[in-house]
Amino acid sequence: MSDAPAGIAFAIEQASKRYGAVFALDRINLSFAAGTTTALIGSSGSGKSTVLRLLLGLEWPDQGVVRVDGAALQRVDVLPLRRRVGYVIQDGGLFPHLTALGNLALLPRHLGWSAERIRQRAEELATLTHLPSGVLERYPAELSGGQRQRVALMRGLMADPDALLLDEPLGALDPVVRHDLQDELKQIFDQLGKTVIVVTHDLAEAAWFAGRLVVMRKGTVVQDGSFEELRDHPADPFVRRFVEAQRRLPEVS
Repeated sequence: MSDAPAGIAFAIEQASKRYGAVFALDRINLSFAAGTTTALIGSSGSGKSTVLRLLLGLEWPDQGVVRVDGAALQRVDVLPLRRRVGYVIQDGGLFPHLTALGNLALLPRHLGWSAERIRQRAEELATLTHLPSGVLERYPAELSGGQRQRVALMRGLMADPDALLLDEPLGALDPVVRHDLQDELKQIFDQLGKTVIVVTHDLAEAAWFAGRLVVMRKGTVVQDGSFEELRDHPADPFVRRFVEAQRRLPEVS
């Protein structure tokens, strides 16, 4: 494994994004320091995924600016940026007609990597994510949900990106697999030292991954701080309800 890069610094300044009459984002300001891990949380439709899409240049703000390492993101910068960023979505988004290794090879082949280098990198990442190396020759339909998500994470890491953007990466998994992958992802985030931004609805998952939690609601940032700050000093009734709504196991009598 090569030395981890320092990461990418992202910022969104006074950014708004509207779909028809609905504001996905409403004049938000957010910054993400290089090498840090941040969790975006909130209810559905709060704008979390739109933040990731703006940072990656998949969407453009109707007003405001996105900055990457201090410079305003321009359309000519998008392809070079995407080579520096790993993007992982719920259920992986793997191409069903390609093997796991074929999915992993897509970007490296575009970058001119040899088959030997691709195989070596895939095996390194299989070790990192605890994926049996034999799985690399299977197609997505032959993989379990946890294996597909590991392959999706590996695909995001193949070119050793400076940042990882993860949009509900574990949302479709059963509780046992999700718990195991939470542990593994946390170790990977800590080990690689990249800029990581993860979207989740799960407050416990967010607090496990990141020391910084950003609560969003209706396209705005409601609170930005640690789990303890959200729990002990909620900024408004929505944050209080969001924290209290996390279901606990019943007490055993």
